[in-house]
Amino acid sequence: MRTSFPHLRRDFAASLVVFLVALPLCVGVAVASGVPAELGLVTGIVGGIVTGMMRGSSLQVSGPAAGLTVLVLEAVRQFGLPVLGVLVLATGLLQLLMGALKLGRWFRAISLSVVEGMLAGIGLVLIAGQLYSVADVKAPASGLEKIAGLPGALAQATGNTGALASLALGAGTVAVLVLWKRLPQRVRAVPGPLAAVGLATAATAAFALPVATVEVKGLLGAIQPPSLTSFGALADVGVLATIVAFTLIASAESLFSAAAVDRLHDGPRTRYDKELMAQGAGNTVCGVLGALPMTAVIVRSSANVQAGAKTKASRVMHGVWLLLFAALLPATLALIPIPALAGVLLHAGWKLIPFRGIASLWRGHRGEALILVVTAVSIVTVNMFEGVLIGLALSIVKTAWEASHIKLEVIDKGAGPIQAYLSGNATFLRLPKILDSLESLPPDRPVELDLTGLHHLDHACRTALENWAERLPHVSTSLDRPGTAPADPEPVRATTP
Repeated sequence: MRTSFPHLRRDFAASLVVFLVALPLCVGVAVASGVPAELGLVTGIVGGIVTGMMRGSSLQVSGPAAGLTVLVLEAVRQFGLPVLGVLVLATGLLQLLMGALKLGRWFRAISLSVVEGMLAGIGLVLIAGQLYSVADVKAPASGLEKIAGLPGALAQATGNTGALASLALGAGTVAVLVLWKRLPQRVRAVPGPLAAVGLATAATAAFALPVATVEVKGLLGAIQPPSLTSFGALADVGVLATIVAFTLIASAESLFSAAAVDRLHDGPRTRYDKELMAQGAGNTVCGVLGALPMTAVIVRSSANVQAGAKTKASRVMHGVWLLLFAALLPATLALIPIPALAGVLLHAGWKLIPFRGIASLWRGHRGEALILVVTAVSIVTVNMFEGVLIGLALSIVKTAWEASHIKLEVIDKGAGPIQAYLSGNATFLRLPKILDSLESLPPDRPVELDLTGLHHLDHACRTALENWAERLPHVSTSLDRPGTAPADPEPVRATTP
């Protein structure tokens, strides 16, 4: 008998796997972001049910992401938790607008080096911040202060019994996550993050470890829709910059994740504009509820594909399981030790740093590798928004420099004029090289400069070439239009007696 849901069994099984992967990550991202743990679950629920039901990418799963943790933490510290809903709501509306204007595909034009540098910078700051949580020490605000203060924080922790227990628990969580892939396949049926947090929770209870655990307010108590007065924060330039950063990072990460997920399955391809609108709808709802911003998350998405999901029903059902857990078992969260969640995010932050990618880029494309590293370092030393802008600016400059490729070929037969042929794109970026090459030609010989091999000649180069020719006596010049090649092109003739 033919059923209306031929893939329901596979989607149901996949939804349970994704739920088990998402649960500790939702809680961990929320705690690391400085907001109630329940708000991470709210974002996961919205990402599953609201975004999951919309068109775009059929198998991609959305929720709170480690990639936005640092930015959310800074925003909550600077503007307060009540303004978070305004930030996320504005982000969602911007994404909806961009999707409606069909700008989703343009995010694919962002340099991959900038995106990987952004994630690497986030990973570095995330690792530094979570090391303080593992050591049960308050973290400084800026990325540089976090890194600089790590030796002192770890030294301080060694003299405290509770801090040592916290360190041991966090280190054990990371060890479980690292070693989990090497265990037999039957054991690995349980997702690594869930197993690591579950073992840490059991160890905390069994040995009565003096470590901090998650504070629980209840799902309804944690939801804080933005008040009308909170919208007054939109007059703050810093708030507007944070909204732009949220939008740029969340959209880029989601659409790059969609491209990665498409390579994992043979099903329908992502429709980028609709996926951007789906993310916007989810963030709009999250903003109304005062929850965390969402992105598509590659960890959950790849787990969904690998578990055999065939349709979007799996991600919707995973949102339902998160909702049932938050509604029926909220007290369970209070048993989870914070060092275990910090260990999960330490592992996630480490995976955000593309060590192999940097080495590969350095061998083949050193300019791209430099952009990646500079973007990451800028995020650590300055802040998220300005770091991404620096990376984008470097990417544009590099592209402009490469687009202005110019070649000068000089033919000197010993008698008669020296023939010089310029080809490529003559722009102001390569003007010093062009003039240096021309001025190095023998001053006592006539020169014929042929420009018909140029595809582009900007105003600065044209003016400079005219001035160069005019400085030589008895010169007749004629600059042909670049890209045209008449049968007998008249070259620029620079003749000296």
